[in-house]
Amino acid sequence: MKDFLKYVGATVLGLIVAGSLVFLVGFVMLISTAVSGNQKPMVTEGSVLHLQLSGGIVECAEENPMLELLGETALQEQGLDDLLKAVKVAKDNDKIKGIYLESGLLGADFASLEELRKALVDFKESGKFLLAYGDNYTQGAYYVASVADYVLLNPSGMLDWHGIASQPIFYKELLEKVGVKMQVFRVGTFKSAVEPFTNTSMSDPNREQVQSYISDIWNVVCRDVAASRGLSVDTLNAYADNYVSLAATEDYCRLQLVDSLAYVDGVRDKLRTLAETEKVNLLTVKEVCQLAEEDTHSDKVAVYYAYGSIVDESTSSAFGGEAEIVGSTVVEDLDKLANDESVKAVVLRVNSGGGSAFASEQMWRAVQLLKAKKPVVVSMGDLAASGGYYMSCGADLIVADSTTLTGSIGIFGMVPDLSGLLTDKLGLHFDMVKTNQSSDFGSTGRPFNPAESAAMQAYVERGYDLFLKRVAEGRGMTVEAVDSIAQGRVWTGHQALGIKLVDRLGTLDDAIEEAAALAKLETYGVTSAPAPAQWFENLLDAVKSDYMEARVKSMLGTYYEPLRFVYGVENGSFLQAKMPYEPNLK
Repeated sequence: MKDFLKYVGATVLGLIVAGSLVFLVGFVMLISTAVSGNQKPMVTEGSVLHLQLSGGIVECAEENPMLELLGETALQEQGLDDLLKAVKVAKDNDKIKGIYLESGLLGADFASLEELRKALVDFKESGKFLLAYGDNYTQGAYYVASVADYVLLNPSGMLDWHGIASQPIFYKELLEKVGVKMQVFRVGTFKSAVEPFTNTSMSDPNREQVQSYISDIWNVVCRDVAASRGLSVDTLNAYADNYVSLAATEDYCRLQLVDSLAYVDGVRDKLRTLAETEKVNLLTVKEVCQLAEEDTHSDKVAVYYAYGSIVDESTSSAFGGEAEIVGSTVVEDLDKLANDESVKAVVLRVNSGGGSAFASEQMWRAVQLLKAKKPVVVSMGDLAASGGYYMSCGADLIVADSTTLTGSIGIFGMVPDLSGLLTDKLGLHFDMVKTNQSSDFGSTGRPFNPAESAAMQAYVERGYDLFLKRVAEGRGMTVEAVDSIAQGRVWTGHQALGIKLVDRLGTLDDAIEEAAALAKLETYGVTSAPAPAQWFENLLDAVKSDYMEARVKSMLGTYYEPLRFVYGVENGSFLQAKMPYEPNLK
């Protein structure tokens, strides 16, 4: 027995020591990775910027050395800010001869792709080459790659070109099966954010608006690709109608969608020819960004990034969550920018489908206070809808991409009735003692009574009236005029320009130039806010979130997804100015 215990103890001790050593080595490697990442790369003649059109594209990507250490770089999200910066630096660096676009599984909304594509169009004005290659092209990747001087495809590859479809998911029957019923109060004929939880299909007004904006986005995509490839819009639509995605690869050349077919070795040969060197030095986005010259300007235009769902307070929990715009934090940050004497103008970069109406109102007020001291220009990304538009409408100028989804000026309230789940499914029963009629208002253990429903609807309508008033004040319109284009309807940036919801179409760079002009700056630097979290903070948060979420999933099983949604609703604001954060365009 003693020998057994001795061996077991030795084994446990060995595992502890081994685990500690692995942790120590990994930590040292992480530190090494982080430190080396701050060193400027060597740039030789014939260098080429390597853009990998794969993974997701977000406004600002957080550094994750752990994924780099594990070699999982394909899983990392790319920051649009870094991509645009790298293209700009490559254009001005004499040793960088061109850009190599390598396509993979790219997940990004069209406005981000549009901004990247415009940056590449600008890059071509330098006279440097732009080469695109893909084993396969997703539709979004091809939209970007089509701007290249040379578009190459693997002989066994595929080029996806099918048009745009929107496929929302409806949870009504799923929620009913677990005993959850959503009580909805809304204003706006087109306010469709609640439909996934109340319907099993799209309403006619929602179908109308979705058809309108996806058609407008597709027209922009076809127009841009047609201009680059020497084709007509009608031809591109015919390709989409006739399942060109399933065509033989040789046909892609005949149809002028690609220039030639090549394996990877052929691509290398093409790169050597274009770069005029036998050894092409491929530089990553991160490396090229490090080549940017240090900004020494005393006068700054600050770009403040606000992306994700709008919330009153952070909702981070065991359920994880998406990026968030925390209203109270934004108010504090904008106040700091207002009092920063080096910042002469602010560009508010908004990428949000909305959220809490209360938080949106607070941020609207913060923008007004900021605007009283210096110019404020809004640059809209993929989404600037509902609460995203609310916080934007009072700016001096609004700039949007053609494919931005904006508007959705409407309000709704949604409160879950969990009585079916708690009582019928789980066997929980409730009793109540109260001092006043409304003491238990908002309880999710029972449905609303008629008086509560009437009060809630009135509350929502007051929120909508305030929203209309803010937009009318900011855009120089009457409340009636705003109401006629509001009603929760979603518009593209291109459509919004015609109805005065935005002032011009353009990119983030265009918005920065507009802000500098309003501030009467001839020379200026650009700074970003808020400061990104340190990589080790991101690492710790990721570890905690992944572990806790896995544990909760294993315990709840099939109840996980509906309860995750209910958690978000129950712990959020009653009043929501929100469109679906994911339009689910395919």
